[in-house]
Amino acid sequence: MWNDERYQPAKQPSYFITLETVDGVDIFIRPVYKQVIVHTLNHFIESKGLIVYSWCLMTNHLHLLVQPQAGYSMDEIEQQYKIFTTQKILAAIETEPETRREWLLKRFQSIEVSPNSLRQYNIWQNRSSRSIIEMDQPARLVEYYEYIHENPVRERFVDLAPDFPYSSARDYAGYHGLVNISKLPAIEQLLGASESFNGSFLVRHIRN
Repeated sequence: MWNDERYQPAKQPSYFITLETVDGVDIFIRPVYKQVIVHTLNHFIESKGLIVYSWCLMTNHLHLLVQPQAGYSMDEIEQQYKIFTTQKILAAIETEPETRREWLLKRFQSIEVSPNSLRQYNIWQNRSSRSIIEMDQPARLVEYYEYIHENPVRERFVDLAPDFPYSSARDYAGYHGLVNISKLPAIEQLLGASESFNGSFLVRHIRN
């Protein structure tokens, strides 16, 4: 549901962020790992200063259109999110009946481990793809919004964006999604004026 108290356009820009797994490993093909992403997003929305406007989880990357609340740093939120989800996913790999366990752990093992340190693992690549979007640019926000939600359509997982459960396209189509997003009125107004739910705004600035 839209939350006026969290929306602070004059204080913080929004960010389009893509988090990619190490070596492009398709870790998010099992529900248990997908739920880690969903639960952690909701946790960060509730208590870590994160506002999520759009999101979509694919097999090896996560797209987000987000904004930090006043007093919070996007860099710190992203770093904490990566650490938190890495710990939870590694725990799930160890406890779930995972046929790829050894292969996954080997791929995620950090190359920066010294002989005297504990083994460290990274699920996510160190560098993320990030673009800043000012909140007074609604058409640009919609471009990113549509790019995020059209991912599963481009990959032919679904025919229509709202049919994909691990995305906020369902919320903007009138359903209740998995993550407690904050809807942007500017996006809803522009979508309402468009001829169709998707395809009205061409993405010119970003590539998958």
